[in-house]
Amino acid sequence: MEFTATELKNGITLLQLRGRMDIMGVNEVETKFTGYCAGETPKVIVDMSGVDFLASIGIRLLVTNAKSMFSRKGKMVLLNPTPDVMGVLEITDIPAIIPVYSQLESAEAVLLGH
Repeated sequence: MEFTATELKNGITLLQLRGRMDIMGVNEVETKFTGYCAGETPKVIVDMSGVDFLASIGIRLLVTNAKSMFSRKGKMVLLNPTPDVMGVLEITDIPAIIPVYSQLESAEAVLLGH
């Protein structure tokens, strides 16, 4: 799994994931991913447009970090998941925990409280 992090304006971090969020993929990125979700009031957008498979361990990575961030007044949103990945997110009711957006501008606005 490929992982890149970009600092956007206003303290928002964009994490881009590419590949399969299965046991092997999550093991490759978990430490770095969690590191970018650390700190006080983190604001993270997770770009899921390059993820072509989402297993339960990938869901765990997202939910665990989102809940941890929320407890520190931070927030995570998901951006532009593929239709297959969105189906998995909907079946597991993840959008109730982590909001999902199709446009970067909308995701940024929510994180900034606009």
